[in-house]
Amino acid sequence: MRVVFMGTPEFAATILDDLVEQHDVVAVYTRPDAVRGRGKRLEPSPVKAVAERHGLRVLTPRTLRDEEAQRELAAFEPDVVCVAAYGAILPKAVLDIPRFGCLNVHASLLPRWRGAAPIERAILAGDAEAGVCIMRMEEGLDTGAYCVCRTADVGGKSAAELTDELADLGSHALLTALVHVERGAAEWTEQDEALVTYASKIEKRELDLSPADDAAAAARKVQASGPAHPSRATVAGRGVTVLEARAPEDAAGRELAAGIAPGAVRFAGKRLFLGMADGALEVGALKPDGKQAMDARSFAAGVQGIKDGGLTWEETHA
Repeated sequence: MRVVFMGTPEFAATILDDLVEQHDVVAVYTRPDAVRGRGKRLEPSPVKAVAERHGLRVLTPRTLRDEEAQRELAAFEPDVVCVAAYGAILPKAVLDIPRFGCLNVHASLLPRWRGAAPIERAILAGDAEAGVCIMRMEEGLDTGAYCVCRTADVGGKSAAELTDELADLGSHALLTALVHVERGAAEWTEQDEALVTYASKIEKRELDLSPADDAAAAARKVQASGPAHPSRATVAGRGVTVLEARAPEDAAGRELAAGIAPGAVRFAGKRLFLGMADGALEVGALKPDGKQAMDARSFAAGVQGIKDGGLTWEETHA
């Protein structure tokens, strides 16, 4: 089929990489170059990088709401528009262009977690499963019927690890859906509005840690975090980004952390614990401000008096 692809982040780039092997991708739409990561230079989106590697036509309009942009899209005569984390709203005039409609690769098990941050919200809610659905796009926010879904266990996977897994699952699901759609054999399931939950975007500092958190919730914050939304804290007076953490599950860890007060720091048995509202959070890896990432033991080696007790930690301010 003639496909126009729309997407921006690495999740979408993975899907595009597979799509070009099976279909005629006549154009790729992505968000304009932007400052990404820690550098101050403008960088192309991951989707643009993949598209250019394959020699595909790339367009970066700031909006698809104006008639000129819509005419340009229609001129590609797409059979279908495939969307994955594009980052812009498609108006009805765009949705009506392709004869097979617009299909969205949405990283949740619809109707749970409609919206901007489905993977992070699934982790924060403690969901056992996450997933991806191929949805027929309409004017509402992720309200369309879906035809193919794939599931993945959340377990202890980080948001980045889960995103990579769902990108692979989403890619295969999309290719399956396109075969069904072209043959007129797709079976669409309407979403049950009674089961809807919304995955609002992660707000700035939302994943910061606080001694008022319970240990399980704090561990999920760290699990859902990433460069764009880190889990920060001030430990023994040092600003840090917590990279790996969990509530101690083994008997030895629970014994070492027993009785720790909220806001206390304990380094025992070469393990680092932070006192939470209901017990302890064990930190496995962290990145002190201005330094490289390190394990908890290496961090503790640079903190004078940490073995003596009496040190504290707190939520990072400002």
